[in-house]
Amino acid sequence: MNIILLSGGSGKRLWPLSNDVRSKQFIKLFKDNDGNYESMVQRVYRQITEIDPDAKVTIATSKSQASAIHNQLGGKVSICVEPCRRDTFPAILLAASYLHDELGVSEDEGVAVCPVDPYVDNSYYEYVRKMEMVVKQGTANLTLMGIEPTYPSEKYGYIIPTTDHEISPVKEFKEKPDTEAAKDYLRQNALWNAGVFAFQLGYLLDKAHSMVEFTDYRDLYSKYETLTKISFDYAVVEKESSIQVMRYSGSWKDVGTWNMMAEVMADDVKGRAVMDDTCENTQIINELNIPILAMGCRDMVIAASGDGILVSDKERSGYMKPLVEKISTDVMYAEKSWGTYTVIDAEPGSMTVKVSIRAGEHMSYHSHDYREEVWTVVSGNGIATVDGMEQRLRTGDVITIAAGCKHMVEAETDLDIIEVQIGEAISADDKKKFDWKI
Repeated sequence: MNIILLSGGSGKRLWPLSNDVRSKQFIKLFKDNDGNYESMVQRVYRQITEIDPDAKVTIATSKSQASAIHNQLGGKVSICVEPCRRDTFPAILLAASYLHDELGVSEDEGVAVCPVDPYVDNSYYEYVRKMEMVVKQGTANLTLMGIEPTYPSEKYGYIIPTTDHEISPVKEFKEKPDTEAAKDYLRQNALWNAGVFAFQLGYLLDKAHSMVEFTDYRDLYSKYETLTKISFDYAVVEKESSIQVMRYSGSWKDVGTWNMMAEVMADDVKGRAVMDDTCENTQIINELNIPILAMGCRDMVIAASGDGILVSDKERSGYMKPLVEKISTDVMYAEKSWGTYTVIDAEPGSMTVKVSIRAGEHMSYHSHDYREEVWTVVSGNGIATVDGMEQRLRTGDVITIAAGCKHMVEAETDLDIIEVQIGEAISADDKKKFDWKI
């Protein structure tokens, strides 16, 4: 299978655990077959490869999420990074060009596009594989997956098929309706639009060249910022006459809010938390190193991280986005390709950070113009390089790095460093990267 996973999201609906860097698909609230915590993106990748160990997975994502994907999946997947956000049609077009021009996927091969964030069982990816097989038969230019509705929802768009067969031509599409309209759609065998579709790669590339002037992936990448922001549904799906839908009746949940996430997360309590025996239907997720005690809580979600604390009725949690948008804070935790970065304290003129680097990994070789850094090794061993000079690191060592000095660290074992940044203008943008070879 050739699968493009769309990984986006602004991180507002699962605040404070999610943010612009760590969207919901990177929060580890599920468990794998061995009982270890895993994130949504790890779960999706595991499920795909359980169905097809040879599946070729490419994740289309923003630059801010690339490090988290590398952290959680390593080199198992290809990553197509958008230079800026331009909605789903440009993202899918860029990924399709990447498959063809960079990975050598033939134009006659089938490609399936899926969001990275539904909570499903493995039968869902069996259907994705079946969709690719159907695409190769050439009975339609586009094949969609439609979810068999379990109730007349106002949250989803609808696909109206011409028949109630497993595979049917599409009659029309409907936007998110009110409840009465949704009931009428269900009487017409309507399906929820899951945002899953499959096509022959050549079909989409031909379609793209008729809409956008570009020669290949690299040319498209250089022009990406000029592309119109438009969804794949509006740009392609709703204008396609040769289109069919495959009916999926298996388990499918959209876990875009805490209310829905609480239904599928592995444990009612994660982190340092205690609930008394009067609590009912309540979940607590605590990433802080202080305890939470909950008493008499009913139908609630409590979530705490360095970015903030949420205490909410579950139903109300679905309405938090506009309130979260009013909260302006710097990202306090981020997953990097080499490990994690956790802000411990931030004051005018200084910031204290815990840097954790996995054994065998290294950060980029870089410099800062407007701040100096003081590193204290609290555990592990490694090698620091400062302006080309190497120094071995062990627990208790302290290094001061002046502004403008090029520096990096390679971890020989798991390595924890407390980094104190000192300067009048401490910013994530104050970073220059340089080539470095082990």
